Amino acid sequence: MWEAIWNFLTSVPLWEICLIFFAKVIEVSTSTLRIIYINKGYRKLGTVLSMLEILLWVFVASRVIVGVASAPLKGIIYSIGFATGVYLGSILENKLAVGKIFIQAIIMHNEAEKVVKELRDAGYGVTVIDAQGKNKSRKVLMMYSNRKNKDDILRIINEWDDDAVIVANEVSMIKGGYINTFRKLAK
Repeated sequence: MWEAIWNFLTSVPLWEICLIFFAKVIEVSTSTLRIIYINKGYRKLGTVLSMLEILLWVFVASRVIVGVASAPLKGIIYSIGFATGVYLGSILENKLAVGKIFIQAIIMHNEAEKVVKELRDAGYGVTVIDAQGKNKSRKVLMMYSNRKNKDDILRIINEWDDDAVIVANEVSMIKGGYINTFRKLAK
């Protein structure tokens, strides 16, 4: 029995296992990013990524398909590489944070002036609306930003009002207003 397991595990050279695994991880991560970039309107970058993706797929898939009958380990490694690529692609997308968000923060009336000043000093456009909560006066802050800046905005708000109610939504279209844009490279 142990001999059968050993033969199964050593039926494919280690270099080939590594090649299949890492190429599949890169291909699927690229695919994840391609889909996201195209959905966000970055067509040129999505097109370049699609070429890399399919080039990797052709070579890796052919390597696996040709030898899968005699070495099923190739198929298993290919599947593990696929799953790892999906996971890594989602982490990369989160780090790149492509796109725009709309943030609304309901904060204490007393803290609003300080929060708005700090946000504007940091380069964010903020619209302020008077509001009435259940028991107290509040201010509603509304702003659009690059997703990449979300954590910075949340940090500023929470420094002044850690009980703020904050809602952030991804935005598919914005017209007008103020957004500090530095990401026009790939569009």
